[in-house]
Amino acid sequence: MRALLSVWDKTGLVDFARGLASLEIELVASGGTARALTEAGVAHLDVAEVTGFPEMLGGRVKTLHPRIHGGILADRSEASHVAALGAHDIVPIDLVVCNLYPFATDPSIELIDVGGPTMVRAAAKNHHHVGVVTSPRQYDVVLEELRESGGLSDATRHELARAAFAHTAAYDAEIVAWMDRGGAIGAAPDATDVVVPTTLHLTLERADVVRYGENPHQIGARYRVAGTTPWWDGVLQHAGTALSYLNLFDADAAWRLVHELAQDAPGLSAVAIIKHANASGAAVAATLHEAFAKALDADPQSAFGGIIAVGGELDEALATLIAAGPQADVIIASSLTPGAIATLVARRKATRLLSAPAPEALGRSIRTFGHTALVQNADELLVPVEQWRCVSARQPTPEQLRDLALAWRVCARTTSNAIVLARDGVAVGVGAGQQSRVVAAGIATSKAGEKAVGSSASSDAFFPFADGLDALTSAGVTAVVQPGGSVRDQEVIDAANAADIVMMLTGERHFRH
Repeated sequence: MRALLSVWDKTGLVDFARGLASLEIELVASGGTARALTEAGVAHLDVAEVTGFPEMLGGRVKTLHPRIHGGILADRSEASHVAALGAHDIVPIDLVVCNLYPFATDPSIELIDVGGPTMVRAAAKNHHHVGVVTSPRQYDVVLEELRESGGLSDATRHELARAAFAHTAAYDAEIVAWMDRGGAIGAAPDATDVVVPTTLHLTLERADVVRYGENPHQIGARYRVAGTTPWWDGVLQHAGTALSYLNLFDADAAWRLVHELAQDAPGLSAVAIIKHANASGAAVAATLHEAFAKALDADPQSAFGGIIAVGGELDEALATLIAAGPQADVIIASSLTPGAIATLVARRKATRLLSAPAPEALGRSIRTFGHTALVQNADELLVPVEQWRCVSARQPTPEQLRDLALAWRVCARTTSNAIVLARDGVAVGVGAGQQSRVVAAGIATSKAGEKAVGSSASSDAFFPFADGLDALTSAGVTAVVQPGGSVRDQEVIDAANAADIVMMLTGERHFRH
């Protein structure tokens, strides 16, 4: 047997090569791989010895030769192929070990590998006869099977070939993304072309198979974009049953919201309680204990079966408060003390207890349905509070601005049409996912109850008529923030002045579907 080795990532290379050599497999190596084997004292042939042709063009041409690719591509079951090998004195290659330059880490023209992908694809194409190894993670499995069976099974070669094509596909996708960003020219491309390029090539790696999809009869999994480390990869589950699709979806919404709330209110602690990706309660306060109590009090009924996100360490005292309240499906915090875990497990064994790092930026958003995808950049709150425009006669107090900012943040993360009421640093009423803004306002004020009096409210889009505003002011709301932009803006502003409330315009809509 003959093996060809040409790898960029040399993790485990020497041990793997020694393992192959111990099985009397002849080794052929090129470039840096050959140098690594020489330094380690592992006997091998250099590619140039096989081809009879030296490396050239600064290493761009090493393995692109019939003596290499004929040995890889020959169909051993085809008599004419075997005869051609004999006629040209070409030795078959039974194993190709190759991984590609790390293009994403330092993209450049010189890191666009040519020979590597060609060898990988050739071996994968001919996987009925050739094994192809593209990751150090595969070394142990391949060696073990070679030792036990003297060769690789059809099933193993099939899986290795699939991984090889995925490897080259991911590599090409990285190059396309670099070209979309300007490539070697370095010219700044149009912003639209960066977010929504002519073609979009993503490589997704399956990270986890989840308990089930949105419903128990659906299969679901979590994927990561190849080459990235999303915050979910750093999550530790300390207790509870396996996570489902909706657990991940809702926990992501909760964890991102609680970090945004903490960012908006430096020095304060934040807690968010989420149900179906919408907040049932959210609060910022001097302590996490106070923030949780206020967030829960906003809507204790909806909190049942929800997600509790704690923007800091969850200690035993806070765990005791949580355990005394409605059952949570998931509790996520920056960290959990051993006492907190014990307290929560004793009360709710099925509740998933997670500790997690801070979430990464959202970046590009992709939503698929059938053979269609909608792509956009992430929705960010781009207009700071300092740039909001007061259009009412009454001016906001510092306390009202604080609550308006909280309501605006939660509203932007709530399914449209959305209305959110906040008072004293707490989202006390959330109306989500309604076809009518008036109905959304009615739900928000109904949930807030008496807390609506003196509260501040946010609307994720403009009020098309004054009736939505009237539903808020009649419940006692004293300040409202909204994007503006309706042809009836003046009518709505007049209604705000008639009710003697504050009205702020952001000029920025935040629909969420």
